Amino acid sequence: MGVRRSGIVRAVALSAAVLWVAGPGASLAGAATGGGECQLQGVANISPPLGNASGNFAYNFTGTLSSCQSNVAGAPTSGSVSAGIQLPETVTLTRPGVCTGGRCDDGITACTSSTQCPPVTTTGRVLYQEPIPQGSGSCGNSTTTGEALVVWGDGKNTVVDYTTTGALAAVHLQGTVGASMTLTLVASSVPAGYTAPSTYTISSDEPTFVVGEGSLAVLTFSPTTQDQNCVTMGVSSANISGAVGIGSAQ
Repeated sequence: MGVRRSGIVRAVALSAAVLWVAGPGASLAGAATGGGECQLQGVANISPPLGNASGNFAYNFTGTLSSCQSNVAGAPTSGSVSAGIQLPETVTLTRPGVCTGGRCDDGITACTSSTQCPPVTTTGRVLYQEPIPQGSGSCGNSTTTGEALVVWGDGKNTVVDYTTTGALAAVHLQGTVGASMTLTLVASSVPAGYTAPSTYTISSDEPTFVVGEGSLAVLTFSPTTQDQNCVTMGVSSANISGAVGIGSAQ
C-alpha cells in the first residue's frame, strides 16, 4: 500500500510521496523547522490496470529517497518508501505445549496430557500487509487515499496519511504525518502449528518530522512499457519520479 500518466499513475506516485513539496521548483527555503526535500525514484503497480473508463482500483508502491536536504541539522539524507506491500517482521510465535513421557516440552511441567502444558513461544519472521491504497478514476482523472511508510537511513520511520488527485502525468498529494501504521498478518506466512499476532504497528519515530505536520507532493510518472497506452492496454505499472518533502511550510 502502478501509476502512469493515468489517474492511477498519479495515485501511486502520491502514495509513494511520503513528504511534502510546495510544488515544482520548491526548495527548502520555503520550509520551516522540520522541513526536508528528497528526490524520489520508484515504481507503482495498479490492479486492475488503469484505462480510459473510470473505475475503482488498488495499488502498491516502492521507491527510494535520495539527495535529501533539510534546514534541520542531523536530518536523514536518504530512505525508502512503500505503500500497500508486505513487510517481514520479527514477532513472538506461539504453539501449544506437548506432553511426552509425563513431562511437558518446557522440560519442567509434569503432565498426563498436553492440555496441562503451557504454551511454547519462540521468535520468527512472518509477513504483515501494509494498508492497500484505494482509488477511483481513469487515465485522465483519479483520486486516491492511503498510508505510506518511509524508512529513513537512520532506521527511523515516518508514516503519512494522504489523499491524492491526479490529471494526466501530474498528481497532487495532500496529507499529514500520522502517529502509526497498523499492518495485518499474512496468515500463510506463519509456520505450521504456530500462531502470531494478528497485527503489527509501526510508529512514526523520526524526530525531524513530527506527527501532525503537513505533507504535499507533486510528481510525474511514465508507464514502465510503451504498450501501456490506456487504450489498447491499461496501465498496470509506472515509474514515479520527482522532488518530495515533508514538514511545515512558512
